[in-house]
Amino acid sequence: MSKKVVLAYSGGLDTTVIIPWLKENYDCEVIAVCVDVGQGKEMEGLEERALSTGASKLYIENVTDEFVDEYVVPTMQAGAVYEGKYLLGTSMARPVIAKRLVEIALQEEAMAICHGATGKGNDQVRFELTVKALAPQLEIIAPWRIWDLKSREDEIQYCEDRGIEVPMKKDDSYSRDRNLWHLSHEGLELEDPANEPDYKKILQMGVTPEEAPDTPTYVELEFEKGFPVKLDGQAMKASAIIEKLNAVGGANGVGIIDIVENRVVGMKSRGVYETPGGTILYAAHQELEYLCLDKQTMAVKNQLAVKFAELVYSGEWFTPLREALTAFMDSTQATVTGKVRLKLYKGNVIPAGATSPYSLYDEDIASFTTGELYDHKDAEGFINLFGLPLKVRAMKMQQQGKQ
Repeated sequence: MSKKVVLAYSGGLDTTVIIPWLKENYDCEVIAVCVDVGQGKEMEGLEERALSTGASKLYIENVTDEFVDEYVVPTMQAGAVYEGKYLLGTSMARPVIAKRLVEIALQEEAMAICHGATGKGNDQVRFELTVKALAPQLEIIAPWRIWDLKSREDEIQYCEDRGIEVPMKKDDSYSRDRNLWHLSHEGLELEDPANEPDYKKILQMGVTPEEAPDTPTYVELEFEKGFPVKLDGQAMKASAIIEKLNAVGGANGVGIIDIVENRVVGMKSRGVYETPGGTILYAAHQELEYLCLDKQTMAVKNQLAVKFAELVYSGEWFTPLREALTAFMDSTQATVTGKVRLKLYKGNVIPAGATSPYSLYDEDIASFTTGELYDHKDAEGFINLFGLPLKVRAMKMQQQGKQ
């Protein structure tokens, strides 16, 4: 193999520093790869920036639809939410990014893959587990674990010492990760959980609930076997649906969370996440499942959703367990077909009706009006049997109390 290193490149501060650092310390050719999962304007000017800092070439690989169809939607169908809040935006993107890095590294006959994740973060785990699962022969270079730079301020100084333009201002050095699904913010005042986030300074995908319109906005989503296929009656691919939901959700202050989460490496971290479209999509899908899934299936699915979220968060996408869980989740989606209407108002996502040809809701049974399918008298025998263990226990305790 030639002495080439494939770098996961974003054009941000970390990877701007890493290109000259790799050339100085490894005497290698650096091939920058930016995998587009819906970063939007962040893609502008990347080639000039990468080449000007020493990369021999830049690949820009658009995998947005693959990201949405094969990672985002299956995770949404699973109902996976990490620690009750986080909709896994960064977590889901890392395996598809790393997969493309591996493919290019093999194509270029590179010796290693390099990433800019820190030694304290989750992304190092997610990138490296994917590389190990798909191409164990490749070396992995993680500069944050071995270089002398200790902070983002050190990185900025490193660039200035070499006449490299710094891709951010010193007073706005939030660590951010953007893709079609979400935008995360970490660092600065957010590192102290006692501080209220300065949302007017932080938010980029939408507004706060206070700034949202005083009138509600309605949206209608249609699913086929758990897959989103229409928005407001218009057929479109899932990535387009998410893009439009991001706009309408952001305008209504939807999908903003502030979380102190447990990282894979054992520490807690604090971040603010914007996931307007994803929040709406999760809510709509869940409303449809309420109609279409039986009690036992929903109960087990909810339990497995927690494990699914943990696997995705920890970078264990390419594992037998994740694949097995996805197979189970797929089977539950066979009847999750129908329409869901939602009302968006001041940061809230409020159900406004759902229909499905596979709905298990039967008005004749559920209605307070006596119908042919349900005899109220049957409830007495059911309660007697259902409560028998409680009755026997109480009787035994009474007998023991008399002795």
